[in-house]
Amino acid sequence: MTEDKNKNLEEHLADEPMNPETETRENPEAPEENPQGTGEAEELKGEDVIEMKEMFKKKKELQDRLKKAENENAALKDRLQRLSAEYDNYRKRTQKEKEGLYADSINDVVKTILPIMDSLEASLQVEHADLPSMRKGVEMTLGIFQDALKKLKVEEVSTTIPFNPNFHDAVMHVDDPALGEKEIVQVFIKGYQREDKIIRYSVVKVAN
Repeated sequence: MTEDKNKNLEEHLADEPMNPETETRENPEAPEENPQGTGEAEELKGEDVIEMKEMFKKKKELQDRLKKAENENAALKDRLQRLSAEYDNYRKRTQKEKEGLYADSINDVVKTILPIMDSLEASLQVEHADLPSMRKGVEMTLGIFQDALKKLKVEEVSTTIPFNPNFHDAVMHVDDPALGEKEIVQVFIKGYQREDKIIRYSVVKVAN
C-alpha cells in the first residue's frame, strides 16, 4: 500500500505545472531579468540627449558671438580706414597751408627790405663830392632799414641792463672796481629779437 501512495504522488507532481520560482531555485544557472538595468540605460540615454542639446545651444551661442565680433571688426576696420584717409588729407592740406604761409612770410620780408636796396642803388648813381654827403646817404639808408625792422616787429636786444645769458653772449671779461657787477662794457655785435624770441644774441664784453 505504501508503494501505491508513492506512485500516486509521482503522478501528481508530473501533472502539476512547474512553478517558475521553483525552477529558478532548482536551476541557479538560469539568467535573471534585470528591470533596474533597463531603467539605468534609459536614464543614460536621456542624459545624452540633454547633453547634446546643451552642446548645440552653446555652439549656436558661440557662432552668434563670432558673427557679432566679425561685424564689429569689419566696422572698426572701415572706421580706421576712414580716419586714415581723413588724416592723410588733413596732413596734405596743412602741409600746403604751411608752405603757403612760409611763402607769404618770405614775400612780406622781401617787400619790407626792398626799399633798402632801392636806396643803395640810388646812392651808387650819385657822384658824391665830399664825405659828409656820402655819410648822409648811408644814414638815410640805415634809417630805412631800421624802419623795415620795426615793421617786422624786430628790435635790438638791450645792452643797458646787466649781463643776462638769455640775451647776451660774453666773449670778454674785465675786472674793474669802477664798474658795476655784470655791467656790459662794450658791444661787439648787436643782438636782435622779435617779441620774446631771440634772433641773434648780443656779443659783449662784461665787467666783474
